[in-house]
Amino acid sequence: MVQITIFLEPAAALLYQRIAQAAGKPLEQVLSDALFRLAGELSLEAIKE
Repeated sequence: MVQITIFLEPAAALLYQRIAQAAGKPLEQVLSDALFRLAGELSLEAIKE
């Protein structure tokens, strides 16, 4: 696995921390899932164009 450091605005960090807590998942997993989903959505948009 590759380790990557990202910087989030405090409001975004709080949002993802609360989501992770509510889902019972580690913050890193929630952020990873969100980024993976975004990548998929952007790929689909690129294919449409």
